Amino acid sequence: MSSASDVVMQRMLTVPDFPSEGILFRDLTPVFAHGPSFRAVVDGLIEPFAGKFDAVAGLEARGFLLAAAAAIDGGVGVLPIRKGGKLPGDIIGETYDLEYGTATLEVNPLSLPAGARVLVLDDVLATGGTINASISLIERAGWTVAGIAVVLELEALEGRQRLAGREIHSLLTL
Repeated sequence: MSSASDVVMQRMLTVPDFPSEGILFRDLTPVFAHGPSFRAVVDGLIEPFAGKFDAVAGLEARGFLLAAAAAIDGGVGVLPIRKGGKLPGDIIGETYDLEYGTATLEVNPLSLPAGARVLVLDDVLATGGTINASISLIERAGWTVAGIAVVLELEALEGRQRLAGREIHSLLTL
């Protein structure tokens, strides 16, 4: 099997003008839909953090796919970080800026024991806003961020700079 970055390059689709004119959308669906490729991606995401995490956080929505597979692969639990209004009970939320407005992410702080080491997974690191909000939630809940792993990093959007000081692993950087 090729390296995880090779697999992503071979199977990822680039869709011009989606969701709006001038945007090149990087569609990872074909990577996830092919079993051996999905396995290579999940293994590639967690390998640098082996033995350093107690749970895997998946960011809604595509991060859920990666986190569930990585949690099973790593023999740990999965922590869904949800969009606002999706979780019952005593939750904590973090509102962050989007290009045209704001969004909120939420988590149940009772999901993991205090001090749990959480690996944050998502499909794409763009501006870093979603991952940064997730980190804030994780730390406010009393857990520790073990690292961040993404399939694709869009370097021109400078998300890595917004997450300065964090250990970030990208399978592919464009």
